[in-house]
Amino acid sequence: MSRAPAAPRPALLLLAYLAFVSLGLPDGLIGVGWPSIRRDLGVPTEAVGVVLTAGTVAYLTSSVLAGFTLARLGVGWLLAGSTLLAGVALTGYASTPALAVMVGFALVLGLGSGAVDAGLNAYAASAFGPRHMNWMHAFFGLGVAIGPLIMTAVLGAGLSWRWGYAVVAAAQLALATAFALTVRLWRAGPRAGATLPPDPVAPQVVPGGPAGAAPATGRNSIGATLRLPAVWLGGAAFAVYVAIEVSTGLWAFLLLTEGRGLAAAVAGLCVSGYWGSLFVGRVVQGVVAERLGSARVLRGSLLGMAGGAVLVALPAPGWVTVAGLLVVGFAAAPVFPLLTLTTAERVGRDHADRTIGLQIGAAGLGAALVPAAVGVLLARVSVAALGPTLVVLAGALIALHAAGDRRARAAS
Repeated sequence: MSRAPAAPRPALLLLAYLAFVSLGLPDGLIGVGWPSIRRDLGVPTEAVGVVLTAGTVAYLTSSVLAGFTLARLGVGWLLAGSTLLAGVALTGYASTPALAVMVGFALVLGLGSGAVDAGLNAYAASAFGPRHMNWMHAFFGLGVAIGPLIMTAVLGAGLSWRWGYAVVAAAQLALATAFALTVRLWRAGPRAGATLPPDPVAPQVVPGGPAGAAPATGRNSIGATLRLPAVWLGGAAFAVYVAIEVSTGLWAFLLLTEGRGLAAAVAGLCVSGYWGSLFVGRVVQGVVAERLGSARVLRGSLLGMAGGAVLVALPAPGWVTVAGLLVVGFAAAPVFPLLTLTTAERVGRDHADRTIGLQIGAAGLGAALVPAAVGVLLARVSVAALGPTLVVLAGALIALHAAGDRRARAAS
């Protein structure tokens, strides 16, 4: 059964929301700022791929390692240190003299962002209920939306693009300070005056060690975690889910314009509607999941994603495809947060933190590889292949989730 909704400390909940806003801000900055950046640094347009690749590699590495180091550092210090890294990296962006230096700072930014993402997800999975878990992820989308506004305002005021990164860097450094000042609260647990509920089979805390540190017993060793089939099934499910989310948003405009004959302006609004449905879905379904239970909402969401993908695949008028995109976005909204929230139910609490780190890394890998492969498919076959591809991916996600559930029931 799903855990009863927690009553998080307001201070920790606010910091969690702000941390996810901060994760989205840099993603929104570079899209608007890159034309100015490349002119200033004297590099070609495609050089942005080097920056993004460096950040992605570091992000994947950090998110995987965060799950294994969380118990040693404690979540408060992990978040403070990682946010500090992100702030330093963005300060480096603001003062970079050359592309090579910017790539180096992209590695630092990826290391910080990956640790914040994995560490905070691991904490929230044990401390927050479905509503706050969904809302926390919704704030990431808010950060992605605010980033372009900041850079647009800076450039519109006649300032250098560097000021856009400087503003966000200052916010990151302030957030790092807030995390450092609240380490005791993160250690104490989600509720005022309470600690996290003990796990009857969890290892004991190491005397004198940081909060959450545990001896490397055979039960919770790294090897034991990696030998669990549910860990790999969960990682695959995260990779496929993010592949659907990103591929839909990335290639929907092409399908609507070239495959369905919509005008570019209309198609652009429809793609914005897709991302908007994802945000609204997380806000709305966070409340629904708290009332109906995570498992029931998760199953319904997976089926909804498949149904929306079928609408996108139909050789029908454009409005049917748009309806399918909105259904995919709304249905997909709670999947990532609820899969994270229910990780401990599939692998056990001894292995949950590490598994969540691996899942975040797998999600990043799916976001980097599968949408690019879908683009190759569309170029070689037809833009109409997007719908059937989404149907296949949605079916694979349902199968992976069902297999993970079966493993969990068998283990229990």
